[in-house]
Amino acid sequence: MEGSVTAALLEEYGMSRDMAVRNEIVLKNLGLVRACALSLRNTYVRYGDTDDVINEGVIALMDAIESFDPTKGAKFETYASLKIRGAIIDYVRKQDWVPRPVRKFARDLDNANTILYNQYDRVPTNAELADYLDISEEKLLRGMADASNTVTLSFEELLYEDNFEESAVQADGTDSRLMREELRGVIAKAIDSLKEKERQVITLYYYKSMKYSDIAKVIGVSESRVCQINTKAMLSLKAALEPYIKGTAANRREEKL
Repeated sequence: MEGSVTAALLEEYGMSRDMAVRNEIVLKNLGLVRACALSLRNTYVRYGDTDDVINEGVIALMDAIESFDPTKGAKFETYASLKIRGAIIDYVRKQDWVPRPVRKFARDLDNANTILYNQYDRVPTNAELADYLDISEEKLLRGMADASNTVTLSFEELLYEDNFEESAVQADGTDSRLMREELRGVIAKAIDSLKEKERQVITLYYYKSMKYSDIAKVIGVSESRVCQINTKAMLSLKAALEPYIKGTAANRREEKL
């Protein structure tokens, strides 16, 4: 029902360009903005203010209202949520809240994980990562706890960056639907390959939108340990998904040429 109301208002706004109608669309979709901000909360909760992030999401929602083309077949909610999520990711990335040593460690860790993942054709162990980085496992675990937000944001960027193109977001043909279904299958397979605790953290993080501190209480470990588990899970998912996502994006670019 809510979707049909929004669709009717979008049609009315397309004809009238009445700001009062646009504002009504915004008000009816504020829940979408809050949901996106909440799902990404752990990437900024230590550094940023939720209200600032929601404001960025509202700006993206207004932009989505202006640029949405209903003739292309996509649902407005799908289009808007991707625009909002992309804007929030971009905003968090540009704030530069994370200390430089943490960012550097996150990059080095990501690079090491990708190299070892491709070398062994499996997720590398902590011992193998520590050995590659020439650090102790204890230092590795401390770094993984500190870098959790940065690694998660990097995974979010990989997952959504190619969807921000309006042509890709709004296209809703058979090929687009099949690609989305295929990607969901690849993600599901990657999640199934995680260890039990990693699957738990990812499920509570993404499907329950829980904070690290609350996840820690549910699974009975420290918040620092949750951050370590989350980092390892995100690295594993990124290494598994990156070839598929980048390959799909490359194919899409070739088709445009």
